[in-house]
Amino acid sequence: MTKCVTMKTSRREFLRQGSALAIAGSAAPFALNLASIGAASAQVAGGYKALVCVFLYGGNDAHNTVVPTGAAYNTYAATRGTLAWQPAQLTPLSVGAVQLPTAELGPLATLYEAQRCAIVANVGPLIVPTNRTTFLNGSVPKPAKLFSHNDQQSTWQASAPEGATYGWGGRIGDLLAAQNGNATFTTINLTGNAVFLSGQQIQPYQLDPAQGAVPFNGVVGTTLYGSSAGTSALRTILTRTNTNLMQNELGKVNQRSIDSQASVAAAIAAPIAPAPPALPANNQLAQQLQMVARMIYARSALGASRQVFLVSMGGYDTHANQSATHPGLLTQLAQAIAWWQTTIDQIGIANDVTLFTASDFGRALTPNSEGSDHGWGAHHFVVGGAVNGRQVYGAYPDLATNASTDAGNGRLIPTTSVEQYAATMAKWMGVTPANLPVILPNLVNFAQQDLGFMT
Repeated sequence: MTKCVTMKTSRREFLRQGSALAIAGSAAPFALNLASIGAASAQVAGGYKALVCVFLYGGNDAHNTVVPTGAAYNTYAATRGTLAWQPAQLTPLSVGAVQLPTAELGPLATLYEAQRCAIVANVGPLIVPTNRTTFLNGSVPKPAKLFSHNDQQSTWQASAPEGATYGWGGRIGDLLAAQNGNATFTTINLTGNAVFLSGQQIQPYQLDPAQGAVPFNGVVGTTLYGSSAGTSALRTILTRTNTNLMQNELGKVNQRSIDSQASVAAAIAAPIAPAPPALPANNQLAQQLQMVARMIYARSALGASRQVFLVSMGGYDTHANQSATHPGLLTQLAQAIAWWQTTIDQIGIANDVTLFTASDFGRALTPNSEGSDHGWGAHHFVVGGAVNGRQVYGAYPDLATNASTDAGNGRLIPTTSVEQYAATMAKWMGVTPANLPVILPNLVNFAQQDLGFMT
């Protein structure tokens, strides 16, 4: 029987906890949260591990990121028209019958051949396995609000459209935070507001890519209107205890913010040794990854054993002028990831940190006049020392018009679900198989829950 689950925990686990805690009466919601914390402590422990999500906002054109070889290339070129890469612009990979744009993604091709990078083909949100026939006749449930930027960003990050409150990165944090000395630094955001890192207990800690933790204005690092007495008075007002419960909790939050900023500032003060290579010029993604590297380097000082990070790039909504803009985006992506992997290698924890890409959706294979419209499935990269690299995982789609993966207008139906993609990494992080459905509610609908790209 097909299941469509959107609960925060699996139904079986929820009922099990609820039955055991029935005597809690009106305190049941709080008791259920305590039960969730107990489940977290049962996760597999040991060492340090981190996931780094690189979200490509706007919907990356995966067809011009990973290109097929052989007869499939001819189909690609015929359909894409003027958007198609020419053979001389591409580097065929040794395994997988695919190729990458040489000038733009050469560094990723190098990582691929070194077995530090894998490609996961045609990934996208799915509730159940779906093909052209079942999609068109409506015989299977499909993700809500397909092809919508905000909704599909949220669905990628949280298994539900815009309005979702918990993302799968945050849910991983809920289950694994007990392994951290300070749970505040479990999920860390280097970019704008996103649901990906929000959990039921864990909330993302926001960092500025340039300065790290942002000081509490007027309390930390400066005086208030030139007065140290003013600074002291403001701090007292912001952090004092109060008989009003809400005001008292606000004081605790403010104090945690002040303390956390001090902890981060002290922890990342020491430079990474050996020194990383110079950052790629004018590359904001690399700047974000540099701060992630500094936080990982300071992991012991911060008491971190399990962490999930979010960084991002924008500009991938290439409806028009794609030939002029997309190559530059791919170049920046590859340069930033190559810088990142070199740095992580030098720190000596390459086997403990995995970077992966995600995006709103892929784009339509069929172009418009100067670009490509919103699609569905897309190819993604996974990079790190623990990656079973130099392979393409999942089923590469048939690019022919009206093929089994064509939802219409060249919008490819995913052959691998986001939840399978995520579960493979969550399991590597230490989430037990029994708890994977807590993080990824639709995973139960897919027979293969580990795609095999992690050691």
